[in-house]
Amino acid sequence: MDIKTMKMQDVKTRVYDAIEKAKQLQPKLNAVVTFVDVEEQLEALKQIPSDAPLYGIPVVLKDNVNTKGILTTASSRILSNYIPVYDAAICEKLKANGAIIIAKASMDELGMGGTNLSAYSGPVHNPYDTTRISGGSSGGSAVLCAAGVAPLTIGTDTGDSIRKPAAYNGVIGVKPTYGRISRYGIIPYASSLDHVGYFTTTVADAAAALHVLAGRDDRDMTTGNEPVPAYESLINDDIHGKRIAVIDNIIEAVKEEAIVQSFESLLTKLEERGAVIEHVRLNDELLSVLLPTYFIIANAEATANHSNLDGIRFGVREAGESVEEVMINSRTKGFSSNIRKRFVIGSYSLFVENQDKLFRKAQKVRRLIVNEVKAVLDQYDMILTTAAPTIAPHPEDSVDEALSDTYLIAENHMIIGNFTGYPCMTMPCGFVSDMPIGIHMMAKPYCEQELFNIGSAIEAETGLKGITAEVKA
Repeated sequence: MDIKTMKMQDVKTRVYDAIEKAKQLQPKLNAVVTFVDVEEQLEALKQIPSDAPLYGIPVVLKDNVNTKGILTTASSRILSNYIPVYDAAICEKLKANGAIIIAKASMDELGMGGTNLSAYSGPVHNPYDTTRISGGSSGGSAVLCAAGVAPLTIGTDTGDSIRKPAAYNGVIGVKPTYGRISRYGIIPYASSLDHVGYFTTTVADAAAALHVLAGRDDRDMTTGNEPVPAYESLINDDIHGKRIAVIDNIIEAVKEEAIVQSFESLLTKLEERGAVIEHVRLNDELLSVLLPTYFIIANAEATANHSNLDGIRFGVREAGESVEEVMINSRTKGFSSNIRKRFVIGSYSLFVENQDKLFRKAQKVRRLIVNEVKAVLDQYDMILTTAAPTIAPHPEDSVDEALSDTYLIAENHMIIGNFTGYPCMTMPCGFVSDMPIGIHMMAKPYCEQELFNIGSAIEAETGLKGITAEVKA
């Protein structure tokens, strides 16, 4: 159900129906970490104009978004008792525009992963086939949107953590321009790569959500000063003459023929609408080092960002005979082995003797990748590719940070959106074996309107506007 349709219902009905649906689906999907008592928010809604964009609309937050007085775990044991004393900037904006926050959604631990198998509360399941993964790290938010619990759910994206789950779950995932939405109050992963974004089931809702969430925030100095347009009212699906670049060496890395055929069919339909489709190539060597470059930068920044999770200042504390022992015990028991591995790698790359040959070299490679992509977008309105090379896999078949050529490029190319900070959106384009598949769009900085315009044309061609999954027993 989209926002417009949901507004036709009584406020309390739609809010409590959403909560009840999430509770009924919880045993099957395991997507919620904490259900939120909404009575205080409903009372506060009386002070909000009834024509507010999100008036009485149930919204779900990823569990790395700080919520005053509400458990916020980032799906990690070390934060399993953490209750923030303030709201994140996006919470303030959502509430000011009438939204009702009903739940905090599961994620990969501290946002570090792409499967949502690592959450302290257990794995999240795909609503189209609960034996398959949701993708991550924003898997819980994606699943709750896809299952029709809430028409707007919040996520964060550091590598493809909104866009991959969106593809796996058949919803729209938006990662706007770096700094378009304030990160104040978001538990970080990697500061130069982190983006706040969201999931919806329609392009119109995606446009309306960005109008609410975007804008300058002096508490986050990375936010931009660019004005925020009324995106939804400006949507124009006339794409005649729009220049769209297809990155051939990304498509060539996709081995699932049905996904390639679906993508090519969409290209034909866009050409029939008047779009100019041209094929280009990026440097193969740069594409092959996307993941290693990301791994070094992200883990180095994560190591610095999470040095405060020590069991002393806040979070779960494990006993010890000294401050040092308390910290060691708290971090050892508080983090999974995968997170500890990432911190070791991050620390190693930040050692003074290693910074030039690892961290700074990775930053230089990142700049080369950014320049390569910028050169393409200097000539085109948008870059269009597949979002994922497969349907959502089963847990035993899922690959996180594999180093084969297929996975280095086809599985991880959306990292480019975080390296560049350019706005990106994934949306469903069809089904393979009864599972959704998606496409990925990237535009120039602050050109989210281009994504919504072309996305609206794609939505019209696919007929997948507003789809949700019927979760089977």
